[in-house]
Amino acid sequence: MTDRPKTPLLDRVRLPSDMKALSDRELRQLADELRAETISAVSVTGGHLGAGLGVVELTVALHAVFDTPRDKIIWDVGHQCYPHKILTGRRDRIRTLRMEGGLSGFTKRSESPYDPFGAAHSSTSISAALGFAMAADLGGDPGDAVAVIGDGSMSAGMAFEAMNNAGHLKKRLFVVLNDNEMSIAPPVGALSSYLSRLYAEAPLQDLKAAAKNALGLLPQPFQDGARRAKEMLKGMAMGGTLFEELGFSYIGPIDGHDLDQLLPILRTARARATGPILLHVLTKKGKGYAPAEAARDKGHATGKFDVLTGVQAKAASNAPSYTKVFAQSLIAQAERDDKIVAVTAAMPDGTGLNLFADRFPRRCFDVGIAEQHAVTFSAGLAAGGMKPFCAIYSTFLQRGYDQVVHDVAIQRLAVRFAIDRAGLVGADGATHAGSFDVAFLSNLPGIVVMAAADEAELAHMVATAAAHDDGPIAFRFPRGEGVGVELPALGTALEIGRARLIQSGNRVALLSFGTRLQETLKAAESLAQKGLSPTVVDARFAKPLDRDMILNLARNHEALITIEEGAIGGFGSHVAQLLAEEGIFDTGLKYRSMVLPDTFIDHASPEAMYRIAGMDAAQIEAKVLHTLGIASLAKRA
Repeated sequence: MTDRPKTPLLDRVRLPSDMKALSDRELRQLADELRAETISAVSVTGGHLGAGLGVVELTVALHAVFDTPRDKIIWDVGHQCYPHKILTGRRDRIRTLRMEGGLSGFTKRSESPYDPFGAAHSSTSISAALGFAMAADLGGDPGDAVAVIGDGSMSAGMAFEAMNNAGHLKKRLFVVLNDNEMSIAPPVGALSSYLSRLYAEAPLQDLKAAAKNALGLLPQPFQDGARRAKEMLKGMAMGGTLFEELGFSYIGPIDGHDLDQLLPILRTARARATGPILLHVLTKKGKGYAPAEAARDKGHATGKFDVLTGVQAKAASNAPSYTKVFAQSLIAQAERDDKIVAVTAAMPDGTGLNLFADRFPRRCFDVGIAEQHAVTFSAGLAAGGMKPFCAIYSTFLQRGYDQVVHDVAIQRLAVRFAIDRAGLVGADGATHAGSFDVAFLSNLPGIVVMAAADEAELAHMVATAAAHDDGPIAFRFPRGEGVGVELPALGTALEIGRARLIQSGNRVALLSFGTRLQETLKAAESLAQKGLSPTVVDARFAKPLDRDMILNLARNHEALITIEEGAIGGFGSHVAQLLAEEGIFDTGLKYRSMVLPDTFIDHASPEAMYRIAGMDAAQIEAKVLHTLGIASLAKRA
């Protein structure tokens, strides 16, 4: 008689509590099944693959040892949380990742009690975990707090601010340093000097011995890297590691893919810890999936792909991406001006500056996950006579806003901010939406703020920024492909504060700022078929405004409607201020401003998100008709 096939262990694990009955051997099998399930799910949805594959064994070990959700596991950034979601009651929805109405690609408090803290920007986990630890100590939610943070995220100052405070408070806290550089190639900065000093305080002597024994079990590259880092500590005047100086007990390095090491060390740490502990875990990004391991970015972010080959589905559009147009335009300008340099904060590929770095390696700087430093470093470059382009996603520029104000704007330094991922970005959702940059930049004295309506306009705005030396200047552009317009061989500098008339009409003027121009033109075409021909203008500048153009539109039309891919307080608010000061509202002008709604919009396709936001062509058309009081046509629209 043939034995019936055994039920996969993953089918028996609906929640982490189901793992408590599994043996260590079964947990190893569970990890293998979890990795296969993660690969299968992301092949269907796309998303962040490599980071999750690198922490499969760590995820299993943490949930097997700790008592979640009473104990809080806080995943820094959230890129690596897919295996965690599968083990915490969301396996049946894992193939809805990043889709409208589906699971978020990051941890999200409203999604599950096993996500105690939302994370989509890096380097926040230790601060949050320390907050949980103190809350428990003061009578709040009980349980341990565990922060899982990557070595890249440790380059941000916030992580060290949190560790410094944790060492001072001396509260029981677990920080797992997920080092996926494997101590072979040093991460950005000097952190690698500290990553392999083995020691523990008196209550943890058994754990210290376990960690030392574990070193001999590491694969050779791990051993070499650990010994090399340890050698770097010899002769240090202070004698101890950085983590010891910050008040942490340091345990490691530990092979993050070997549950025979992870499980006993985590169990001992949980049983004996009295203060803050840092566990240094070595992992391999993309582990267990050959196409991810072989990729330059280790499968960090991927579209839908074929599991057997790893080949990703091709995009249907033939138009270049805005990011690529920016990079190529910047290279073209830099070939003519050796003062142009580029700065990014750990996003060379995402911002297109990898292409710039290939062409001008000495003039391109990746400062790591440190947006505050990126902005002030750029300010220093500008003060030193260079022409820096600081390329940062809109959502990440928020992290450096104080520096934009104090180090750039007040000093009127000519830093050029290239703001990628402007507007609603789709599958990454609210945490990555570029909703606020127009509002928070346009209120600064002396800054120029532009938005490209298409890829040709983006090329012109790169040229405009390159030529602008009188204070800071910013230009924003969205994620994804352009609209397919013909690109100039070299961008031409625009006249600062000058809009462009797209088409003349009557009764209503539509003043678009950014890439909603295409939807505005669709709305205008539909309205023309109903006998109403709007004037359409591409504003180009939110600051300074084209006062003459706007006032002319207001005085010669019954209604004026602004459209922008940003929150209230941006372009439309500045137009309203101008109209109010000039007394235009007293003439009876009907003014409306279409902005993103006062809510955070969950992940979906960009088209769906703009529909939800009320900013697609049909809704622009309806806005025109309602503003003009044409009820019958408005109802039909």
